[in-house]
Amino acid sequence: MSELKRTPLYPEYEALGAKTVDFGGWDMPVQFAGIKQEHEATRTKAGLFDVSHMGEISVKGPKAEEYLQKVTTNDVSKLTANRAHYTFSCYENGGVVDDFLIYKIADDDFLLVVNAGNTDKDYEWFVKNNDYKADEVEIKNVSAEYVQVAIQGPKAEEILQKITETDLSEIKFFRFETDVKFDSVKDGGLVSRTGYTGEDGFEIYINKDSGRDIWNKIIEVGKPEGLEPVGLGARDTLRFEAGLPLYGQELTQDITPIEAGLKFAVKVQKDSDFIGKSVIAEQVENGAPRKIVGIEMIDKGIPRTGYEVFIGDEKVGEVTSGTKSPTLDKNIGNIIIDADHAKVGTEVEIQVRKRKLKAVIAETPFYKR
Repeated sequence: MSELKRTPLYPEYEALGAKTVDFGGWDMPVQFAGIKQEHEATRTKAGLFDVSHMGEISVKGPKAEEYLQKVTTNDVSKLTANRAHYTFSCYENGGVVDDFLIYKIADDDFLLVVNAGNTDKDYEWFVKNNDYKADEVEIKNVSAEYVQVAIQGPKAEEILQKITETDLSEIKFFRFETDVKFDSVKDGGLVSRTGYTGEDGFEIYINKDSGRDIWNKIIEVGKPEGLEPVGLGARDTLRFEAGLPLYGQELTQDITPIEAGLKFAVKVQKDSDFIGKSVIAEQVENGAPRKIVGIEMIDKGIPRTGYEVFIGDEKVGEVTSGTKSPTLDKNIGNIIIDADHAKVGTEVEIQVRKRKLKAVIAETPFYKR
């Protein structure tokens, strides 16, 4: 069995007594003080996350924008320097290679932040679909150079502002600043107002050698405000309540962005003929055959990924994600279901082992700040 990879921050959360798990080949903290406590801290104060397992892919060159227009669904031509957007790369069938952020550093310089388990696959996909010369488009997997931490929650700005002279209030949603300096930290970092929790906050990309310093500095200045380190367990319940998709569950090679309800990141009207465009455009025009919707359990039980969904004796879908919501104190889930049955208020049954449990299709997102 191959050894698990560790981020440069591993010694810090080991010292904090984190419980770690194998997450896509990475030895990552699933929890520190406990999932419920960490979830609550992020919703009401602030949480600090190590997300250094995420992948970073650099795309540079005079034809970089033109290339990205062909391999992603959103309209890269609308990005200006110091702005980011959410997008997909798709297969010919409209299914998703990955969902990720693109940061526009300069006209010929982009940083793609991709899902941890997909980094190698994505990099190979981008290289394979690059028909440009080396001096026109250069693609590099630069993941090993970065530590990425996220500070999220209503007190995130107040805490982070304590250690930088950059006015963080000037960084609006989906915008960023490069080379932001921090007290007692050697390297400057890229700071973006983005996140994966449904709360306000920032993601910081910094040289791996400064990772532990920035982590410890934020822990130190955040403690009086109630900041807590947060593991993957609460990261999942937070993103789920806020209606944010997880690759491998709400998005897969067989689920399109339209089926996932994420049409806002797909621009079929742009001139570039991106991979999968014909299938996706047809679904935009005529509706997708299936749809991801939220459910609230009526009977006791938690809907788990892969559980089958029925209306009467007819199987109409399956669960993509499910959990007990710490904020709402309810058992909730997402299901992918035939579009004909996707109306809010429709009763369905979830096959849990030998029993069928009642649920109802609910409005999403389950939580809004």
